Amino acid sequence: MSKKVYIGMSADLIHPGHMNIIKEASKLGDVMVGLLTDKAIASYKRLPYMTYEQRKDIVENIKGVIEVIPQNTLDYRPNLSKIKPDIVVHGDDWKEGVQAKIRQQVIDTLSQWDGKLVEIAYTEGISSTQLNKSLREIGTTPDIRRSRLRRLIDSKDIVRIMESHNALSGLIVENVKGSNGVEYDGMWSSSLTDSTSKGKPDIEAVDVSTRINTINEIFEVTTKPMIYDADTGGIAEHFAFTVRTLERTGISAVIIEDKTGLKKNSLFGNDVKQTQDSIENFSNKIEMGKRVQVTNDFMIIARIESLILEAGMDDAITRAKAYINAGADGIMIHSRKKEPNEILEFCKILREYNETIPIIVVPTSYNQITANELSRAGINVIIYANHMLRAAYPGMMNTAKSILDNDRSLEAEKELLSIKEILELIPGTK
Repeated sequence: MSKKVYIGMSADLIHPGHMNIIKEASKLGDVMVGLLTDKAIASYKRLPYMTYEQRKDIVENIKGVIEVIPQNTLDYRPNLSKIKPDIVVHGDDWKEGVQAKIRQQVIDTLSQWDGKLVEIAYTEGISSTQLNKSLREIGTTPDIRRSRLRRLIDSKDIVRIMESHNALSGLIVENVKGSNGVEYDGMWSSSLTDSTSKGKPDIEAVDVSTRINTINEIFEVTTKPMIYDADTGGIAEHFAFTVRTLERTGISAVIIEDKTGLKKNSLFGNDVKQTQDSIENFSNKIEMGKRVQVTNDFMIIARIESLILEAGMDDAITRAKAYINAGADGIMIHSRKKEPNEILEFCKILREYNETIPIIVVPTSYNQITANELSRAGINVIIYANHMLRAAYPGMMNTAKSILDNDRSLEAEKELLSIKEILELIPGTK
């Protein structure tokens, strides 16, 4: 009787290293591959390029593979305890670093039934991380980009979105990583920062066509998904055309707010005259947008202004339920309070009504709460809505003033990128 051989792998991009491990494993017995799910992979690094089903189709057609099953966690133990394989095969590149603990868990688990670990020499010069870097340089397609937001929401505990108002800020969002390895998952096209970067007021003065031009510039140099801020979305008939344009461009989602009339920034609250749309009219707008979209990937997210306009929690929850029934793919709840209490209360109530609808927040005013704390409250997506532009303006202002004050640029240099760094910033400049 052939021995049971287990291989755990992500197989995001199949390369000779994967093929070699499967080849060597098949010499030892019947090979079962535990293919890491999107959620398992996203728990420790970026979302895989291909979906689980796409990766499964490839792996189960590789010579020597008898069966492919999901591995739902980075931890091998649940699958090993269920299958009790005679042998686990893995590359020998996991003896140190973050996977060393997982390796020891595998050894300890196998010892319970006299199983053994066989380690195959790492294939030099091949790296999924390097291949993914090369793919980023090549770019992506509208279809692939558009679908990634839904996959991220399904796979990650919290999705982090950062505002991007031009190609340079998009490049930062694309590439920056925190000291803990965390990165942004996508971009936010803000009507506020897009207008401000063009020197225009935040009153929907910049039309959709002009904003799409900016987005295309960002998309030329990035691969991450984007959420589009459409303010009120205009009248329902116009919103239908906006949906088609955004979907065709490759944008993943549009957020529209339930207000009417000339756009006023929500953080003004009742300090300026703002009128909330009726539930019936806004629900009709959502329904019309959903009717005209072509793909299942595109998302229409309803932004509720009840807390901003002090209409009360009951009104916010009533609207959320109505908008979900109208077909909204997510609910964004907004607040201008300095504390997150009303946001947390809203999420608690809404989660009792609907456990799965994505909840989106913009913690601009209540910025002391962390992403992980918001995730534990049932929130799926956090948008940092205007921070890139707010960071850029003071830097430019201080530099311009310093040069005037000192009659030279010497004093400003310490705050600036060097010319060398500028030349190295954009691939292909040299």
